Amino acid sequence: MSSFSPSRWLPGGHLQTLYSPLFRSELLLARERERMTLKDGDFLDLDWYGRRDDDTPCVILLHGLTGSSSSRYILGQQQALALRGWQSVAVNWRGCSGQPNQLARGYHSGVSDDLAEVVGMLSMRRPAQPLAAIGYSLGGNVLLKYLGEQGSATPLQAAAAVSVPFRLDHSAERIRQGMSKIYQARFLRDLGHYMKDKRQRFSINGDPDEYAKLLALGSLKGMSTLWEFDERVTAPLHGFSSAADYYQRCSSLYFVSSITVPTLIIQAQDDPFLYPESAPPPQSLPSSVTLEFHRQGGHVGFIEGTPRSPGYYLERRLSAWLASTLSNAEKWASCA
Repeated sequence: MSSFSPSRWLPGGHLQTLYSPLFRSELLLARERERMTLKDGDFLDLDWYGRRDDDTPCVILLHGLTGSSSSRYILGQQQALALRGWQSVAVNWRGCSGQPNQLARGYHSGVSDDLAEVVGMLSMRRPAQPLAAIGYSLGGNVLLKYLGEQGSATPLQAAAAVSVPFRLDHSAERIRQGMSKIYQARFLRDLGHYMKDKRQRFSINGDPDEYAKLLALGSLKGMSTLWEFDERVTAPLHGFSSAADYYQRCSSLYFVSSITVPTLIIQAQDDPFLYPESAPPPQSLPSSVTLEFHRQGGHVGFIEGTPRSPGYYLERRLSAWLASTLSNAEKWASCA
């Protein structure tokens, strides 16, 4: 059962959102990196932590926009899973591992094809191993989209998603309002640096055809909203006709009803990135999906405890829920 008690010393969604990235001590985990080659010749870098054997459950972790496997919420969750004796693998979306990817395309909120390759590789490598996934923000949207597309065909036995932008168009609008503009400015700065660096690298030793795709985007100056970035960069690089087309085809809201895998979704009503009403109504969800909607928590925040001893609800809640869900799945399989 859920038992989140938000910290009184972090009132409001903004403080809950900002605490971990700004003030949480960095976790140093001795992880092992694996480079996975994708079908189109590009690659993803995967960071492993914990035991690696056939009997230990493996959890795939998916970060959010401009994040990486080194985001504090990813490291904290990997540590919490390892304390249960489990292994985890944190996926760096294309170009997010500190190494530029090899194609002009990158990642976005709908890259369920990349996730499908990761899940397929891991399930083929160890077919008997229990496999689950957790996605945060953008990663949560990708995960829910993937689950809806795959239905009962996915090898995943359980999944969880946090602070999901169910309607990408709504999120692009919400982040333009009030203090949320601060986050938008930060995202645009990081995305602008990412694209500028990518153009420079491709001009020196990149594939000429891929470099031409980057040049075809034209000037990257003057963008003041995430919608503009998606209109001028995300959409043309990834085969969408416009930002509106991208939002319509990749918003996870339109895929949730087809999910068959036990799935937990955790949201906060004070999330400064999202409208609460963008989430699907509880009565519209399939029986496999549980929506846990908290009054407070911010965006991938959910901090509890005291200033001297802060607690991280997501790490204990998700670990416990996955343990219970995978245990029930194993019991059901043994009785079948």
